[in-house]
Order: sequence, then C-alpha cells, then structure tokens
Amino acid sequence: MAKDGDFASLMESAGASAQVRVAKRLRVGSVVEGAIVQIGKDSVFVDVGTTVEGRIDRGEFEDKSGKLSVQVGDAIRATVLSNHDVDGPVLSVALGRSQSKGGVDVSMLENARESGMPVTGTVQKAVKGGLEVQVGGVRAFCPASQVDTAYIADLTEFVGQSLTFAVIEVKDAGRSVVLSRKALLETERKRDAERVLSTLKVGNDYEGVVKTVQKYGAFVDLGGGVEGLIHVSELAHSRVDRVEDVLSVGEKVTVRLLALEPAEKGPHPKLRLSLKARQEAPASPQLEVGEVLTGTVSKLTSFGVFVDTPKGNGLVPSRELGIPRGADYRKLFPVGKEVKVVLVASDGGKITFSIGRVAGVEERQNYRDFSAKESGAASAGMGSLGLALQKKLGLTPPRDEPVPVAPASPTAPVPAPQPEAPLLQSQETAPVQAPVHGDAPPAGMFRRKH
Repeated sequence: MAKDGDFASLMESAGASAQVRVAKRLRVGSVVEGAIVQIGKDSVFVDVGTTVEGRIDRGEFEDKSGKLSVQVGDAIRATVLSNHDVDGPVLSVALGRSQSKGGVDVSMLENARESGMPVTGTVQKAVKGGLEVQVGGVRAFCPASQVDTAYIADLTEFVGQSLTFAVIEVKDAGRSVVLSRKALLETERKRDAERVLSTLKVGNDYEGVVKTVQKYGAFVDLGGGVEGLIHVSELAHSRVDRVEDVLSVGEKVTVRLLALEPAEKGPHPKLRLSLKARQEAPASPQLEVGEVLTGTVSKLTSFGVFVDTPKGNGLVPSRELGIPRGADYRKLFPVGKEVKVVLVASDGGKITFSIGRVAGVEERQNYRDFSAKESGAASAGMGSLGLALQKKLGLTPPRDEPVPVAPASPTAPVPAPQPEAPLLQSQETAPVQAPVHGDAPPAGMFRRKH
C-alpha cells in the first residue's frame, strides 16, 4: 500500500501538470509541434499540450486515392488557424489546403514564411514571367524559375491546378506575396534522397532508371534523385565501345551497388554501380603459350598497344611490336588495324601478346607440318615390311627438326669428275698452257693438225 507521502506527491504532480495544460494557450498563426493521438472520419487529432487536442482536416493527409500518409504516433508540425477553449485549436499543416478551415490572411502567410510551413493555392493564370496563384483570400505570384526544379517552357499546363508552395516573401501588407514551388520540391527530394541512401547496402541489387548516357558510362536514378554511375567497363564482360549499344535514356534496369564513396561535389555520396556483376561470367577460353591469334588493335598507350582477339584482350608491349627502334608504332598500328599476335604469357587475367615473334612461330609450325607430312609419306612408301623392320630394329621415326648429314669419311674414294665434252675449235687453235712439271699432261692436250 502506498504511503501518505507518496499520495501527496502524486496529487501535487498531477495538479501541476493539469495547471500547465490549462494555462497553455495558442496564438493564431503560431507554429506548434505535437503527436497524432487519433484519426477520425473527418479530422486528425493532435496532442499539442492543451486541454483539448488540436484538430486538422483529414483531407490534408490524403492523396488523390484517399490513402492516408500518416498514422497514430507520428510527430507533425502545424500552424494554428483558430483557438477555441471548448472545441480545441484548429490546425493546418498546409494553409489553404482545406476550404473548411476558412480563409487565409496575410498574418498567416507571414507566419508560414517564418516557420517554413507550406501553403496551398490554386493557379489562376499564367502571366509574363510566372504564375498568378490564389491562396485563400490573398493573391500571390510564383516566378517561372520557382515553378519546378527544371525549366518549364509552357506554364499554361498549371492553370487550374491546386499546388503547394513555400512562402518566400510577404511585402506591402500582403499586396506582394512571392511563392516558390521549387523550394518545396527540393526539400522533398532531399528528404527522399536521405531515405533512399539509408537503405542502400554495398553488394545488393536495386532497380533504377537510366537518366543520362555519356561516353564513359551511364547515370542511373535509384529514387529520390539519388544517382549512381555505371562505368563503361561495368556494362558487360565483353568490351563495349558505345554505351548507347547497351543502355538508353529512360530504360529501367537492375544494378548492383559496388561502392559508396564520399562526394567530391554535391550533397550525396558517389555510387558505383554495375550490370556486369549481375551477369554470369563466360567460361574463360583456354590459352596456350605460343598460340597465334588474329585480332584487332583496340587501344594505343605509351607502353604498347592493346589487341582484341577471340580469346581475350591483351597488351603488346613496345618491345614486342617487332619494329625498328624509334619507329612510330602509333602510325604503324592504328586502332582498328587487323594484326596477328602470339601469346607470350597469361597471368591472373592479364594477357601479354607479341607481334614480333609471330613470323618465327609460324615458320617453326610450317616446318613441323612439312616434316610430319614427309615422315608420313616415307612410312607409307616403306610398306608393311619396312614398318615391321623398323619396329624390329628399334628405329625411331624422323624428328621434327632436320637431322644434320654426317661428313663423308676421309678414306672413302672420291669419284673423279667426268670430263666435259670437247669444244669444237677452228684451225687456229688458241695457245695451250704448258703442263706443270711433274704432272702428266691431260688427255687430248696435244692435237694433230689435219
């Protein structure tokens, strides 16, 4: 059972609280904050610290389909339109949105400007440089530059529409009221962007819309104005020369978030997106060192050229171009030129080719093919008996490389050269060289005159 002192303290506390609530009165036009405690058929009730909850027209929270945008427990900020001790204060989150609230005067617009509370007005007509808007009983003006976040060429499309604005200026006792729809749109966009960013996680997939296409990639809007870049290298596993060949503006895509990087400019971090990460990588082609491939020069660098082949893109270093030192390889190997390359190395996806070694590799291959052909022909000429003898004696078939011919034995007799047929001479024969002493004169040296 509670002690007497406890009851006394509780009663004192409750009395003080009730006194505060009774004493609190709201000034018309002031901005108050509270929590939604009940949602009725026509009104939304808000606890703002008064003895009776404040009332806001339910229509202020409904969209065109009648769906509510708030729920019990939500904190809101509103402006006091009227204050009755019995019925409680009448509040509004957007002046002029509901006709049941009565007219909107200049003092309310001034309070809306100070508090940042939006106002709702009906566009009466498009005038030079902007829109004429009726907010309650006050005529206001919205400059063309403040109608939207983007430039609008034809403002007549807004005539007759009920739009929400921010009050940015009230002068001359309400005769000059300037509104801005752009300010509200940017505030909403910022809030939406913060909501979207809070849900992003690296490695997850998100749906978006392609906003712009550049030479280096495409920008995708993930919602709330949050955009990320798909670099051209992240569009596909194969090389992409033109981004337009893969994506187009307005196209809906599903991308994977690769990274969130601090922003160098602007309020939002940089988002790196990828289409390639969501695609299954094709099986890597089998590459063999010494394999000759036909490809196309795809890129020129200060240290060599890159060549695209059916088995991948690789670098031909300057030393492997097979050109004289000092020659301008940029002119000799322009982008798009078809070349033959031979694989030198493949390490961790990095492929190194050579152009200068192609001729040597092809020569060796041609010789091997020729030797194999000759060897096959020789084996076929030997017949079954020759093959059996070759097998019995353990002879090996000819090798691919040429076998050097052994020099002739010094003791082997060298066949004498066959004399050429004697030349027919005239009666005046040419003088004949005398024989060298010790040597027998060659046959037919002396001729008889006829």
